[in-house]
Amino acid sequence: MSSNPPRCMSTQHPDNATLPFFTNNSVLNGDDEVQEAFYAYSDLGIREQLWDAEGKEIDSHVVKKLLTKYETFFRKHTLGKDVRLTLRIPNPAVEKNEAKIAAETLETIPRSFDVAKLFGSDVPPVFEVVLPMTSDAREVLRVHDYYTKIVVGKREQKINDVTIKEWIGDFKPDTINVVPLVEDKDSMLNVKNIVLPYLQKIKPEQQRVWIARSDPALNYGMLSAVLLNKIAMAELEELQAETSVEIFPIIGVGSVPFRGNFSPDNINCLKGYPSVQTFTVQSAFKYDYPAHHVRTAIEAINSTRRGKAIPVEKKKCLDIVERYSEQYTADLRRAMPALQMIVKHIPRRRARKLHIGLFGYSRGVGEFQLPRAISFCASLYSIGLPPELFGLSALTSKDFEYLDSEVYKNFDGDLRSALKFVNVDAIAVLAPELGATAGTMLKKFHVEVDAEHKKATDDVIRALKQDKHAGLHQAIVRAGTIRKFLG
Repeated sequence: MSSNPPRCMSTQHPDNATLPFFTNNSVLNGDDEVQEAFYAYSDLGIREQLWDAEGKEIDSHVVKKLLTKYETFFRKHTLGKDVRLTLRIPNPAVEKNEAKIAAETLETIPRSFDVAKLFGSDVPPVFEVVLPMTSDAREVLRVHDYYTKIVVGKREQKINDVTIKEWIGDFKPDTINVVPLVEDKDSMLNVKNIVLPYLQKIKPEQQRVWIARSDPALNYGMLSAVLLNKIAMAELEELQAETSVEIFPIIGVGSVPFRGNFSPDNINCLKGYPSVQTFTVQSAFKYDYPAHHVRTAIEAINSTRRGKAIPVEKKKCLDIVERYSEQYTADLRRAMPALQMIVKHIPRRRARKLHIGLFGYSRGVGEFQLPRAISFCASLYSIGLPPELFGLSALTSKDFEYLDSEVYKNFDGDLRSALKFVNVDAIAVLAPELGATAGTMLKKFHVEVDAEHKKATDDVIRALKQDKHAGLHQAIVRAGTIRKFLG
């Protein structure tokens, strides 16, 4: 498909405090997610839905359910052309226990094509897959070649007296696009060498590359994630110039500042990452705001066009990353007892399996494995300890000045958005070593703490101490509703 990819991609990230109107369950199930995809297309004006087979059960009949249940809409809006459904599969090189799910998911693509054919469409409804935790071009090429040589290639093999194609029908589309999702520091700094061999072998007209925002923040802190993202975007722009292949970056941003600060109230990410083509619209964006507000924001985003990447001084940025991430790790250790205490009480919003974050692979803190980024943020915000505070004490006034004027002009705004949810009383009890940083930053940015949220986090801590689980759950959700994101 040669048309430019959509500006927004609806995803299944479970960061919402408010439940969607179309479900009676606090944990969304497969049929809810089919309805969610339709809602994103038809009501919100989002032209792409990510269908996630990584770390959760996938409904492999999603195309059939969409076309049969919402026939009128898809007669007018062709799936695969006017609106997209993009699969995210596990990475067999990293997620060994999920490896065969990757193979199973790729096998659903021709079956979905057959369903669309019966519907009267010759357009492949699914033609693109995302490969998470990509660190090597060979991983992307394997997925592409597995699809073309095994999934499609088997059609010419003989079974007794007939070919597989003659026996059970053809396998279409002939090929797929594979989108590398780059998530760790080394891979982001090496993104050109990950993407280039794929471009050289496959020779696509255009290529999407997804740069993660949440997991780098979890592993190295918010500021490190932003700077690494901007370095990667600049590198991809260089690669586009060198190869003449148009590269369309995707960035995975959530509503909490730590994970992107992207919401219907704040679409500054478009200025922060001007070369990005596609921004993820996660669950909090969709469900923690009035529908008309969401639609207006989506319309505004869809009406824009991407520009040039922000130039970065790579050496200077990496110096800041090095100092800041070291302090981030130290601060995180100080908050670990509080995190351990609250994380098991964070309500689930989607049926997901445990995901071992990159932090767990690289440098675990004590004996505790960090939770997913959303649960991590939800836990710390619920006790008035936003993780955006971690690492800040390593920055000098010159660092702040450079970031604000050059490479990260949204830095002050992102910090202010987080600081209003600080609970200094809770920090004094749960992580006293971080009290000085919290106080300093509140004064530096002249932030007035949200009194309603402060009361909700006080109630969280009180319920924790009294071991009142019902009250604790209510207070956690109430605090999330005030923030307009769970985590």
